[in-house]
Amino acid sequence: MDIIKIIGIGLIALIIIMIIKQYKPEFVVYVSLLAGAMILILIIQKIEPVIELLNNLSNKTSVNNEFLGLLIKITGIAFLTEYAVSVCKDAGETAIANKMDMGGKVIIVSMSVPIIASLLETILKIMP
Repeated sequence: MDIIKIIGIGLIALIIIMIIKQYKPEFVVYVSLLAGAMILILIIQKIEPVIELLNNLSNKTSVNNEFLGLLIKITGIAFLTEYAVSVCKDAGETAIANKMDMGGKVIIVSMSVPIIASLLETILKIMP
């Protein structure tokens, strides 16, 4: 089970961080980044079949493939932004983390404008 691998990586990283923090606290961020990257790789491997399934379903329906691509990109941006914000907070850089969080949200809103516009157009067509 992959959750065991994810938890194992996290716990091993935690133990290493606790040991390293006593002697070389500046290396703690590197261990955290490495563990996070390893977990991210495991997660991405599980997301690929889901994306493929969504693409197959959208091809069978009248859903615009462009919108599905946008939704997948928006989800990816949200995950990556959250990961980067967490790393910054772990490193004690809360101010940078907050700005990255805001930047991710602005990018997500700007990318979702075509979907919102299409939704509004559909609502206007339905209304008398």
